[in-house]
Amino acid sequence: MRTKFSRGLLGGFLLLSSLVSLSLSYSADDVSSRRLLKATSNRGIQQYLIPHNKLRAERGLPPLKWSKKLANYASWWAHKRQGDCRLIHSNSNYGENLFWGSGSDWKPRDAVTAWAAEKRNYNRKTNSCRKNKECLHYTQIIWRNSLKVGCAKVVCRTGDTLVSCNYDPHGNVMGQKPF
Repeated sequence: MRTKFSRGLLGGFLLLSSLVSLSLSYSADDVSSRRLLKATSNRGIQQYLIPHNKLRAERGLPPLKWSKKLANYASWWAHKRQGDCRLIHSNSNYGENLFWGSGSDWKPRDAVTAWAAEKRNYNRKTNSCRKNKECLHYTQIIWRNSLKVGCAKVVCRTGDTLVSCNYDPHGNVMGQKPF
């Protein structure tokens, strides 16, 4: 049976907020030395795009477009974390949602569904998350100005799954509402 863990928060999911961060040096050396996932098939891409864009459509927002550049970046970062499967953000100027699941059977839609479940924690009126609850993964997905997404999934050396999605332009800008 698949299980979901929580680290530092009550609940069933181990997730980190997609926060605006400083830039990461993403040099040519990093690009040449990184191990990329196999090229994601159109079917694999759709497994990320469909649930993302369903949420955006509910808000009347334009669909996200797939970005190979962002997918390569997500893959590069996921592979950097493959040894320990820890949910540590890359500190790039992209928006970033990370998902961890116990075991290797997780699908892209499982990660997006977990992030989407945070919808109930977002209060549009106050533009904030409910007290002691996460909602920034959800708001990143529905951030009006985000136009592109790229994602990657790795099975870590622990046998667990890590999914990383990156968004451009990033969302969760202080003082702004997502839509």
